[in-house]
Amino acid sequence: LSDHIEYQPHKADVPTNHNRPYEIAAGRARELGIILIRGAEITRDTPPGHFNAIFLKDVNPLVKDDLVEAISAACEQGGFVFWNHHAWKGEELGRWLDIHSTLYDKKLLHGLEEANGETYYPTAHRWCLEKGLTMVGNSDIHAPDLLQQNTSAEHRTITLVFVTEKSEQGILEALRSGRTAVWCRDLLIARPEWLTALAKAVLEIDPPHLRSKTSVWVKVRNKCPMDLVLKRTGQVGPAEVTLKANTTSVFRINVADASQPIQIDYQITNFLAGPGVGLDISYTIPAP
Repeated sequence: LSDHIEYQPHKADVPTNHNRPYEIAAGRARELGIILIRGAEITRDTPPGHFNAIFLKDVNPLVKDDLVEAISAACEQGGFVFWNHHAWKGEELGRWLDIHSTLYDKKLLHGLEEANGETYYPTAHRWCLEKGLTMVGNSDIHAPDLLQQNTSAEHRTITLVFVTEKSEQGILEALRSGRTAVWCRDLLIARPEWLTALAKAVLEIDPPHLRSKTSVWVKVRNKCPMDLVLKRTGQVGPAEVTLKANTTSVFRINVADASQPIQIDYQITNFLAGPGVGLDISYTIPAP
């Protein structure tokens, strides 16, 4: 939960308590078993842009005119800081500047938004891979989400965090270690090692239940809540396949000799291991 610090259009009439949003939500979050994390959005013109600071103990020390001092105040509390929607006003205004290098060199910048709302930022994706920054994605929702769609392709953008324990500290440790994936529209964006682990977890291929001399029929189960789009990179199998979310499909694979092991090679084109780069996967169908 991260409200804007500097954007307070009614502060002449309504007193500001930057910790109040967290205080209002904390009780209900406990009742629902939600891990609520105190945060704030440090808002500047673009460039240099907007920054989220989370895992704060007190938002008020971040109220400073100097950007580096504000972010330093967040980090002194053990906060995790990421740069939001760098290109929301276009790539030119969202370019990497000396101020961002200063934050990065001082270890005051820990992550970047690869996606904000329905917008994916390939440049931020590339920067994270090059600079070792954590990938995050957020809805940036400013209003109640009662009318928000929730399908495999229409949903609030979220960050998947691969934790070793369900706790606030567990989430922070995973973020600092870069164990995240971003689900935006029908895209899953992450480092190759996390995408590979996810692909192994959500895809199940059963041994062939029917064979002929030159064909096998295999059952493929997609346990993921999003559709997976596969393009063949090898020699056998359908050229393109869409595995619907939480669905099992049966495919016929034609080969020269179905009595031998069969390797199928595909790329999951909407698992983005890099800008425009899908995830390559292989599977060997055993001989009978």
